[in-house]
Formats: sequence, structure tokens, C-alpha cells
Amino acid sequence: MFVFSFIGGMVSPYGESQVFRKTDHVWKDYAGATYNKAYIFETADGSEFPAAGQQKFILATNKGDATFEADGVTYGLENKGEEYWAIYSAEPVATVLTLKGKSTYKPAGDAEVTDDIKEGYEEAVSNDEDTFEVDGITYSIEKSGRENLITISGEVAFATKKVFSAATSDAQLGFEFQQLALDALENGESSFECDGVKYEMSTLEGETATEITKDGEVYATVSGLLVSPQANGVFLSLSFKEAVEQAITEKASTFTALNENGEEETYQLQTKNTQYVVRNQKETTVNDTYAAPSKKHLVGTDGNGMDMLTRLMYGGRISLMIGFVVIIIEGIIGILIGGISGYFGGWVDTILMRVVDVVICIPAMPLYIIIGSVMDYYKIDPRIRIYALCAILGIVGWPSIARMVRGQILSLREQEFMVATEATGVRVSRRIFRHLIPNVIPQLIVIATMGLGDVILMEATLSFLGIGVKFPYASWGNIVNAVNDVYVLTNFWFVWIPAGFLILLTVLGFNFVGDGLRDAFDPKMKR
Repeated sequence: MFVFSFIGGMVSPYGESQVFRKTDHVWKDYAGATYNKAYIFETADGSEFPAAGQQKFILATNKGDATFEADGVTYGLENKGEEYWAIYSAEPVATVLTLKGKSTYKPAGDAEVTDDIKEGYEEAVSNDEDTFEVDGITYSIEKSGRENLITISGEVAFATKKVFSAATSDAQLGFEFQQLALDALENGESSFECDGVKYEMSTLEGETATEITKDGEVYATVSGLLVSPQANGVFLSLSFKEAVEQAITEKASTFTALNENGEEETYQLQTKNTQYVVRNQKETTVNDTYAAPSKKHLVGTDGNGMDMLTRLMYGGRISLMIGFVVIIIEGIIGILIGGISGYFGGWVDTILMRVVDVVICIPAMPLYIIIGSVMDYYKIDPRIRIYALCAILGIVGWPSIARMVRGQILSLREQEFMVATEATGVRVSRRIFRHLIPNVIPQLIVIATMGLGDVILMEATLSFLGIGVKFPYASWGNIVNAVNDVYVLTNFWFVWIPAGFLILLTVLGFNFVGDGLRDAFDPKMKR
């Protein structure tokens, strides 16, 4: 196992954290589609319609109001069709107070109230009209009892739930074009004229979209379906949008359409509540995850695209290193506490053994979980976590060695050679560490060898639970952690079985060595 872990890692052509990648075709989101249920606002050239006005428009239409105010400007509404509204601004010109048939005009703005405006107002009131025109400017009359308000009306925007889609990226679908197209739709007309160009309109049988043609070619469409690309700078052709709408109507899961290169491509259509997602296959570089064993990767790759055999080698280094470091820490502390306690006895022995009892009573696993959670919270570096794990396991696991050393020294200190060291004046530290401890070494070796397997199992358990060795460092425990995923457990045996086998082989090996050493050092086994 030492050769496999330490020598194998040196001769492996791959690194511990080297990620292997491959070229693959994956399904990625390409476009989104939904039947539009929100108003789309189009502002007239040279006009402004603020976001606050859009919110007030929604409130006004819900309440059935004909006017609303936003940012100090009063706007009027005209319902021109189903879910199609014209929005006008109302600039006050004058207030008119009429008493006994005589009208008094009070200017409300900077505009001058001319005689022509007065005559137009009087004529409109006498004919019970709400608007009149003077010098090409349309004025509106807002009646409120005896005092009326004269305002200049001008269309600043319109709101509709219809979606316009251009056939080409350079098609000009401005305010006037869309307004004339919507007016023609509402009036049932088959054509309209904009900027001296005549456009024909037609709705194909079985389809909801209306095609607008120019010179016999499709120029734009009007539909209730909003199809938008997922990435910026991507232009979706009309044929693609029509294919999406047809697939939605037919409830198809796939459809074919021309892509941006003019090539026919197959797309997936997925439904998410009221949203539709269009996906296409893209050639991309991805991690070569869970690759089966091959000549390049003898034990395959893991979920991160790393070579499993190399990870097992480096994982063996960490698992064995933790085992030996922890045993050394336990041995040093146990020898010191047990040696001093066994040699001096009395109150020193009593105090030290009570300390041993306290440490034994500490619930080890909850302590490991708490410390692991604290290190996770503070995002401790993975390398420091390894050192901390060694220290924690060593500090908690020394009492058994201390008790064994104490028991052996209690019997050895009454032997004749210890009486001789006391008679010759050998200092206390030399008596303990030069004459007593060496006689305990055989038993220590046996306990340490058999304890190595337990430490490796504990490290594997903690790493499996996610509170031990962390990525990118490998240990046999965090490699076996992959079995938390049932899909990996049942389909990719090469990810976890080799690591589990190495843990089993190593622990059995150390246990067999410990049993052999115990038999070798046991005088009763010798004939």
C-alpha cells in the first residue's frame, strides 16, 4: 500500500487535481417563448412616456378611468380595439368659466388664448363636441360643471399586447408603422400605407399570426406569441418563430427550423408552467465525467473529470499520513501521561487518571461534526483542515495508550532493576524514559499497529460525511463519498468500489500485522 500510494503517485503521468475534458454536443437554452399577457408600449418619435406613466396606465385601465397623471403630466386614453390603447398627453391651455351664457377665459399655460381658439371652443360646445381644431392643432375639452378645461392633445404612445416580429434585422418597425398596422387590423382592412409604401396584410388559415408583406415578400408579422433569444445579439428569423408557434400549437416536443446560418436544425421544446423553452445542441467542451475504465484511465474518471487511479494514489498518501501522524500524537501524549501517572502514583496518579476519564467521556463524533461545521463556516483552507483533523483525532484518542502505559509501569517499577536505579541515584526522568518506557515499547507497537486501522476508518468516515478532508485533496473517504448519489452508486461502480477495497485491504493489513506482533512479543506463545 505504501508503494501504491507514494511511489505510484510519483510515476503517475497525471496530477492529483488534473481535470480531463472532452468535446460533446449538449442541449442548451436557445430561445424562450410565451403568449404575451403584458402591455407593450411604443412611444412616438420625439415624445416621452415615463415608466411611472406605464404603471399609472395599468391602474387607469383596471379602474376604467379615461385619464391619469404621471410626473405632473395628464394623459388621456382612447380604446382603439381589443387590448389596444392610444395614449395622449393633455397640455392645459385655458380654463373657461361660463355664467349666463358668457364665457371667461383664463390662460392655464404659456400658450396664448387667441380669438380663433375661443371661436372653435364656442362652436364645439354648441355642437356638444369634445374636440376642435385650430391651425392644424387639435384641442380637447374636459367638462367639469360650469368650468371647462381646454387642452392640447397629442398622441405620445400606444399600448398593445400584440407582438411585432421583423423578417430581417434591418427592417424598420417604428411607431407609425406599428400604429397603422394595428389600426388596419382593428378595422378589418387588408392593407395600409406608411411613408408612401403599401403593405398587404393576411392571416393564413390555421394560424394566429398575421403576415405583413411588402412587394410580395414577408416584411413582418403580428402575433400574440413573444419569442426572444436567450443570448444577446441573436436575431430570430420569422420562419423560426413560426415553427415555434406551430410546435406549441401541435404540442410537439421537437421541431425543425432554419438556424442563423440558413441550415436546417432540430430543436427541443420544453414547457415550464406558461413558459416555453427552445433548446438546441451545441458543440462544447465539458469535463470528462464518469468515463468508463480505458487505456487512458485504467479506473475511469470521477464526477469532476479527474483520473480515478491517480486520485486513489494521492488519497492513500493522505489516509496513511493521517493514520501515522494521529498514532504518533496519541503515543506521545499517552506515554507522557501514563508514564508519569504510573511511576509517581498517589495523588499525581489520581489527578491524571481523572483527566483520562474526562477525555474518554467526550462524545467524539459530535465533537468532530461541530468542529467540521465551524471550519466549513469560516472556510478553512483544505490543507489546514488536514492538520486540524490529525490534531483533533490525536488529542481525543490518547487515553487508551495512557492507561496501558500506566498499567505496565505500575508493575515494572517494583522490579529489581528499578530498585537498583533508585539506589544508584539515577534521576527520575531517566528512570521513566530510559528504563521503564523501553520495556513498554513492544506493547505500544502492537497497540499502535492495530490502532492505525481504526484511525484510517475514522478518517474515511469523517471524509465520507463531508467534515474531513476536503476537495481538491483526495482521501479514500471523500472518494467513497460519491455513493451519496444513488445514480452514481448503481451505474458507476469504478468510482467507489476501488476506494472501499483499498480501505478494507489497508485496515486488514494493519490488523494482521498487529496480531502478528502481539503473538511475537507474547512470551506465552514462545516454546
